[in-house]
Parts: sequence; structure tokens; C-alpha cells
Amino acid sequence: MKYIFLLATILYFSNNPLFAQGTITVSSEAKISKMMDRFVEINQSKKFIEGWRIQLLATSDRQRVETAKVQFQSLYPNIYADWKHTAPYYKLRAGAFASKLDAIRMLYVLKQDYPTAYPTRDNSIRPSELISGL
Repeated sequence: MKYIFLLATILYFSNNPLFAQGTITVSSEAKISKMMDRFVEINQSKKFIEGWRIQLLATSDRQRVETAKVQFQSLYPNIYADWKHTAPYYKLRAGAFASKLDAIRMLYVLKQDYPTAYPTRDNSIRPSELISGL
């Protein structure tokens, strides 16, 4: 009995013109379309975006930061890490996050192995690097 009712319901809604799928046409003024095209063009030309990374280490010893990077990648092979030289320090940073909240979620996990780690802003993140979270 349940199956007959279910079948009848499906047939009713599939044949009912109120529930039929149609096409929607969106029209806008020429100025709005031009503005949106310009917006897309500007955003496609950006190679980098602002975001967040987790800074794991800052040291003046290059060999130490390279060793720490190898160790980090053996512990967390799915998280991108690289070091950056900002005189006089070498900074080991991991991940790439669009929001600080996403970075803090990952920081909570990394704090077990890197208790001094903290989130930091980065203006040179490629969109393809972004990590959405855990």
C-alpha cells in the first residue's frame, strides 16, 4: 500500500505542470552587464590573493628551517609548507587559507607538534593553494 501511494505521488508531481522545469531568462541593463564584465576581468587578472598561513618557525639559521620543513612534510604530507627569507629571518609557513577562522582550525591541530605556531597574513597566496579547512 505504501509503495502504491509513493508511486502515485511521484507520477502526480512529475506530470503536474506546476512542478515542470522551465527556462529562466535574466536580463539586465547594458551598464550593469559592462560593470560585471569588468569585475570578472579584474578578478581573473589577479595572480595572488590575500589570505592566511600558519607560521611554524622563524630563525636566522637556514639549515634549521630546511630541516624543519622536511620534518613537517613527513608529519603532514598533505599540507603545503615552504620557507621564505625576510632578512634576517627564515620563516617556515604552512597551508594557505582564505579566512583566519580556517587557519585557526588548522592551527589547533598543528599546535600538538608546533606549540609556538601562530596564524599570519600573507598577500601572495595563489588561489590554487587555498585549503578550505579540516
